[in-house]
Amino acid sequence: MEETALYKGFQLICPICGAGLEQNGKSLVCENHHGFDIARQGYIHLLPVQQKHSLSPGDTKEMLEARRRFLNAGKYQPICESVINAIRKYAPCAHPVLVDIGCGEGYYTSAFEQNCGAKCIGIDIAKDGAKMSCARSKNAVWLVATASQLPIADHSADIVTAMFSLLLQEEYARILKSGGCVVEVTVGSQHLIELKSIIYEEVFQQDKHPEPCGDCFDEVECTEYQYNITLDNDELKNLLLMTPHFWRIRQERREQLENTERLALTIHYWVRVLKKK
Repeated sequence: MEETALYKGFQLICPICGAGLEQNGKSLVCENHHGFDIARQGYIHLLPVQQKHSLSPGDTKEMLEARRRFLNAGKYQPICESVINAIRKYAPCAHPVLVDIGCGEGYYTSAFEQNCGAKCIGIDIAKDGAKMSCARSKNAVWLVATASQLPIADHSADIVTAMFSLLLQEEYARILKSGGCVVEVTVGSQHLIELKSIIYEEVFQQDKHPEPCGDCFDEVECTEYQYNITLDNDELKNLLLMTPHFWRIRQERREQLENTERLALTIHYWVRVLKKK
């Protein structure tokens, strides 16, 4: 991997050839003349066609808008706070470089920036997510990119956060500095169990627990959390639309939910911290 110049203090690389990216006006370019425009809103599109598996990958604009409305209502604030506490506890420095994978519309990323003194890169494969994220923070770097081929130089991040997203161990280990950490959030077996009981005819009981961390990392903490929330009808619709369950629900069950005035739900999740070996 070639040495790269800094963009806003971050070491970004070309997603096509891996060379360092430098700012040239309103674009980032590499020595091999691959160029990527900085959008008017401020995000950078670093997802070349050969890395896309569909015309518009990731969540739709409607899903992201629903996610923004739901998260802004504060129902998942305890999740955010538990991750903030983990970052503060395990960050290797006072102002860590933090890469948030699957940042969506930027809710968690901006919270990490504001509460942890972190210099943040938010990454999502959905262009609309990066575009919305720019309204959350002008200091963070927002990228359209794939988590499987991160446009970030080797050994340049202190922390990777993975909020309900896949753990791609080798890629995360590549971009982390020695002693860097992954803070991972995964769902527990009772998460949204009441909603699932309405959506599906049968809900199989599962003992959900984070998968083994493999050869790249040591597990230094794994904590289980559970709390309860009550959603009104609008909040329930937003929650349904922002999850994959929306695409699996039958019409009659969707109508049942649309006519549900209030629903009590269980929030159940794990926060795990992995330290790079």
